[in-house]
Amino acid sequence: QVQLVESGGGLVQPGGSLRLSCTTSGFTFAFYSMYWYRQSPGDEREMVAKITWDGKTTYADSVKGRFTISRDNAKNTLVLEMKNLKHEDTSVYFCNTFIETKDYWGQGTQVTVSS
Repeated sequence: QVQLVESGGGLVQPGGSLRLSCTTSGFTFAFYSMYWYRQSPGDEREMVAKITWDGKTTYADSVKGRFTISRDNAKNTLVLEMKNLKHEDTSVYFCNTFIETKDYWGQGTQVTVSS
């Protein structure tokens, strides 16, 4: 079955960096677009970044120039590099893909930006 497992979250000071990873299994990773979303308590889940099967990327305006999404098809892994983190980046970050009309989500990883 499809599995997505996020890792790499934690506590970081404003201006710091974190690298999130999403290890996947159960599907042909290289064939599908992959997404990072985030959700804070009381807020709707928002898309942070997207990467297509052929490497095209899209970012939310709030993270452009600070976050970089990438994929390693040999390792079936999705990565989100986050730099110059801000308080408002504090959230639970989720890995996502959409396969044959169904959304798949990981369990999420907490990112907290605080001094």
